Amino acid sequence: MAEIKIEKKKTVWPWLILGLVIVALLVYFLAFRDNDYNTEAVTDANYISGMNEPDLLGVKENNDTVAAYVDFVENSKEKMSLDHAYTNEALLKLIEATNAMANEVGYEVPADIEKVKEYAEMITKDPFETTHADNIRKADDILTNILQNIQKAKYPGLANEVEELKMASASIKPGVLTLDQKDAVKNYFAKAADLLQKMN
Repeated sequence: MAEIKIEKKKTVWPWLILGLVIVALLVYFLAFRDNDYNTEAVTDANYISGMNEPDLLGVKENNDTVAAYVDFVENSKEKMSLDHAYTNEALLKLIEATNAMANEVGYEVPADIEKVKEYAEMITKDPFETTHADNIRKADDILTNILQNIQKAKYPGLANEVEELKMASASIKPGVLTLDQKDAVKNYFAKAADLLQKMN
């Protein structure tokens, strides 16, 4: 009698389950990849447009007073000295540039500007006075506040530059001689020039 060979049927279930898992992973990857891309695009668009506020970075004011301040900071070879002539001139030019930018965008600052002018004048009166850094810091804080208000109202895309300016102002330490922190003072003027140039 002939033997009949019986072969066991191979199960298809493991292959079917593996196929379903692969399809599910592909669908999951493609669906969430598109969502991440769309989220990033919306976030970037909101950042650039300032959360749907008008973005004036493309609008150039071309204010000559602002340009003069930026030019002074970038090209001045004058060194900081005991008479604080450089610091005074830089402060006065920054005051004028800040006031000019405020006028360009319709922001009223006359009382603040007068206060800053008083601080700028104080640093030139007595070269041996040890409170010059205090007055420079007070002036810088007021100017930073004005520039921050202008930025919030008209230039929402420049928030990082304002934060850098605030940090530069905070690095000027009251109670420390100005000539012992020349780099911090010059850095503040440079950060202000950068911000104003981007606004201008």
